[in-house]
Amino acid sequence: MSGLGKGITTASIGRLLKNRGYLVTAVKIDPYLNIDAGTMNPAQHGEVFVLSDGGEVDLDLGNYERFLDINLKSIHNITTGKVYRNVIEKERRGDFLGATVQIIPHITDEIKHCIRRAALEPVNGGKVADVCMVEVGGTVGDIESMPFLEAVRQMHGELAPDEMILVHVTLVPMDTMGDFKTKPTQHSVKALRELGLQPDIIVARSSDVIGPQTKKKISTFTDVPVKAVVSAKDAPDIYQIPMELEKEGLADVVCSYLSLENREPDPAWYRVVSKEYTNRVTVAIVSKYGIEDVYMSIKESLKHAGRALSTEVNIRWLDAETFDLRDLADVDGILIPGGFGKRGIEGKIRAIQYAREKKKPFLGLCLGFQLAVIEYARHVLGIEDATSEEMGEGTHVIAILPEQEGVSDLGGTMRLGNCDVTLKEGTTVAGLYGKTAIVERHRHRYEVNPEFIAELEGAGLVFSGTCGPRMEACEIPEHPFYLATQFHPEFKSSPTNPSPPYVGFVEACKKNKLTSEVR
Repeated sequence: MSGLGKGITTASIGRLLKNRGYLVTAVKIDPYLNIDAGTMNPAQHGEVFVLSDGGEVDLDLGNYERFLDINLKSIHNITTGKVYRNVIEKERRGDFLGATVQIIPHITDEIKHCIRRAALEPVNGGKVADVCMVEVGGTVGDIESMPFLEAVRQMHGELAPDEMILVHVTLVPMDTMGDFKTKPTQHSVKALRELGLQPDIIVARSSDVIGPQTKKKISTFTDVPVKAVVSAKDAPDIYQIPMELEKEGLADVVCSYLSLENREPDPAWYRVVSKEYTNRVTVAIVSKYGIEDVYMSIKESLKHAGRALSTEVNIRWLDAETFDLRDLADVDGILIPGGFGKRGIEGKIRAIQYAREKKKPFLGLCLGFQLAVIEYARHVLGIEDATSEEMGEGTHVIAILPEQEGVSDLGGTMRLGNCDVTLKEGTTVAGLYGKTAIVERHRHRYEVNPEFIAELEGAGLVFSGTCGPRMEACEIPEHPFYLATQFHPEFKSSPTNPSPPYVGFVEACKKNKLTSEVR
């Protein structure tokens, strides 16, 4: 069911195999009718993760990339909308030679084709993966998931026993007496069996470790061997989960079932994610959406940077519409994330002004970059009505991208995915990356209005990154750390490759805290 941890379980199993030297890729199946996640309400659906090719996808693909150190493409996210669109387009072209188009075989055949195509896509432009993880989203029994589960059943029958295994992630709640209840697992496996699917492995999600007796009971009712009933208790850090599943012997079972050599796991990744903290900083994130999952990649990027610097990063979430400037007085840094629409904008601008004037480390991202330019135009240049074209009337120091004018469809029409960015030598951002040519991912419709660039730079704002005529990064040289980027560096961050802007920001937060303590 939703929120149970299927995505993290998928990513973790992939990590176990990668640690054994296997090349792994992943596919996420979302049974909703949307073509992609781009137009979905972030407060309901969570973060929209952006892939290198511009695909707007479910946040689970972000976890796949972070856990597996791979770059996925749009084809690795299969939705009902994509599948039905493809089949209908084929029908309109006459590809089915007059046949009556039906769920079986036409929809299920398309699902299988999409899975196989994604599985055969070379990993990071190199070789084809040894193993493809396929996460089927949704809940067993939901009508929208039925065609996908039927396609899985068909594939299972078409492949050899050691070419495909089924892992069922299920909830094992605990009652008030501290006893684990296996009925939900019994019923979900029964529902799977009615669809022709028998799990090979059960990953039992619970608040605590499930003991041998509970595992034996689950095994008895589901015909899954006890060794393949795996406890997956709640963990304080998602990067601990592969280690916990390793202890449970899950990798041994997977390798056995897939006839893979069970190699000695490389401990390098575990060393990175287990690094001890020796410092602690607090970062304020001034947000306009009510749930933390909207900012999943930002949270994880701060964690990656903190681990690299042995620094625990505590986040103070502040509502952009209701926070008080006093809430910023004792934080070590201020981060303004991306977003859309004018709600909460003035609060974000107040926070940016506070960071600039009080010399607090500041990191702005996408909308945060645009609002940093607006704040500077208002309070340094004196353009009191400076604003963005997105927000309405005023002096538009932020204007719509020329190619966005007249665009009516919202889905997949923004400036999306990888773009080459040139960094100005001698600037903070160039120093963080250690080079002047980088590639980062984007998701926006508006840009710095070219008419105001010279005036802004003349007043001391440095545009330190560009992509052709577009401004990509800005900073203030005399500020301890003031950096904003039009691109989203968090989409390329991972535990083993933390994002340079985040590393620089957390390092500046450490210095700010030390300076404050001395004062």
